[in-house]
Amino acid sequence: MLGLIAGRGALPGAVSAARVEKPLVAALEGNAPDSVTPDLTFRLETLGTLIETFSARGVREVCLCGSIDRPQIDPARIDAPTEPLVPRLKEALALGDDGALRVVMALFEEAGMTILAAHEAAPALLLPPGVPTTTHPPAIAETEAEVGERVLSEMAAADLGQACAIRGTEVLAREGEDGTDAMLARLAQGDAGGDPVSFMMDTAYDVLGGAADWLSAKPQGGQGCLFKAPKPGQDRRADLPAIGPETVRGVAAAGLAGIVIEAGGVLVLDQRTTLARAEEAGLYLWSRPAKG
Repeated sequence: MLGLIAGRGALPGAVSAARVEKPLVAALEGNAPDSVTPDLTFRLETLGTLIETFSARGVREVCLCGSIDRPQIDPARIDAPTEPLVPRLKEALALGDDGALRVVMALFEEAGMTILAAHEAAPALLLPPGVPTTTHPPAIAETEAEVGERVLSEMAAADLGQACAIRGTEVLAREGEDGTDAMLARLAQGDAGGDPVSFMMDTAYDVLGGAADWLSAKPQGGQGCLFKAPKPGQDRRADLPAIGPETVRGVAAAGLAGIVIEAGGVLVLDQRTTLARAEEAGLYLWSRPAKG
C-alpha cells in the first residue's frame, strides 16, 4: 500500500487518482490538500505515531507531495513514539527545505518503507520532451531558458524557489516562498519584487542574434517566459515542481509568451485543461531537456 503524505494543492489528489489501489492519505495539520480527503491528520510532534500507524496499516511505499508551511515544534505536544526522533527533527528544521525533506524521508526508510516520488507514483503527470501546443517557442526562448537555468542555480544556493520569469536576458521575477502563482500575480501588477537583473550570455551572437529573432517573431501571448525546473542537486523524490491551469492563467496575465519546463523534472497537473488554456491564450508550452 502507498502512504500519501499530502500537502496543499492539487498534486496529492492527482497522485491519488492515478493509483489503482487507494492510498492511505495523511495530511499535516493546517495543510489539507485540495481534492482528496485525508484519512489521518498529524503534527510534526506526532510523526513517530504516524510512522507506526503506516507500518501497522501495511504501508510499504511513501510519497510526499503538495506544499506545506514549515512547522514549529511545540514540546508540550510531543508524543512518546516521537520523543526519540526530536533531535533529528530539530536538525531537519534547521536545514533548508531539501535538507529537511531528506531527514524526514530517512525516518520512513529506517522503518522499512520505500520513498516513491510523485512522478513514480503517477508517471502520466510528466510530459515527454517537445512542444504539445500549436504555438511554438521563438528562437529567443532557448536563450531565455539558459538564463533561467543560471538563475535557478543561483537561487538553489539559498534554497529558494524553482521558477523565474525571463524576457530576453532580463530576469523579470524570481519565485519566493509564496510560490509561482504569487510571483506571476506580482509581475502582472507591475511588481516583480525587485529590480530586473540582466545576464550577459557567453557570446554577442547569443544576445544580439537572439534579440533580433525575438523582435521579429513575437508570440501572440506576449514576450518572455516562465521558466520552471527542479533546484539543481535537489532530491527529486519530494518537492518536484508542478504547473497547471492556474499557472497558464498567471502567465497570460503577466504578459509572457509561454512556459518552459524541464522535461522529466516538472509535473503537469490536469494536462487537458492546462493545454486547452494555453491554446486559448496563444501561449506555448515547451518541455525542454535539461542542458549541462
